[in-house]
Amino acid sequence: MATTRHLFSTPFVADTLQSEPGMRMLRNAIEEERARDAAGIDISNIGGWHSNTQMLDWGGEAARALAHKAMTMADEQTIDNRSPEFSRFTWHPEMWANVSGKGAANQYHFHPGSFWSAVAYIDDGYDGDPDPGLGGELQLQDPRMPMIRMGAPDLRLKQPDGQPMHSEVSLRPKTGMIVMFPSWLQHAVRPFKGEGTRISIAINLVAVLKRPN
Repeated sequence: MATTRHLFSTPFVADTLQSEPGMRMLRNAIEEERARDAAGIDISNIGGWHSNTQMLDWGGEAARALAHKAMTMADEQTIDNRSPEFSRFTWHPEMWANVSGKGAANQYHFHPGSFWSAVAYIDDGYDGDPDPGLGGELQLQDPRMPMIRMGAPDLRLKQPDGQPMHSEVSLRPKTGMIVMFPSWLQHAVRPFKGEGTRISIAINLVAVLKRPN
């Protein structure tokens, strides 16, 4: 009888931020920076406000704590193949904030030069409304796209549960959620249609060799 193994899976890690005071500090720092630099910058965002990438400089102690959280998550999910017990690598974090109102979105993109990318949701913007029509989902795309659709677009690979494999996965954010995935994974944010304000923080982790003692 034939056996099937599913190889080369893509890790996607989710956790919860535990410090409500820390989240308030992050919100306050973002609001202050947005007041200082109302224009922000445009990268993958469509509408909304995107800060500069120097949040570790202006975000204070709470930003540094969040970066440490992401680095700890990355350590737990990564192994140095040449030195499994004591990794020769550490992480250089880069951090920025996104504030999204009604109609804001992010186009599909990835993060060249980084190893892991994380997103922390300080406010999901839904104000407790479970209506799926509010949009704003994080979209994750199968890294084999569009190749897996080229030969026979209607065929899908079968998952272990017997269901067809999807080429996109949607995740509805939740206040306090932090997620992490490889930086090469294409991701986007669907247009947000809620009346609230979405506040999120993105973190890139660049792998760097530790300095010798």
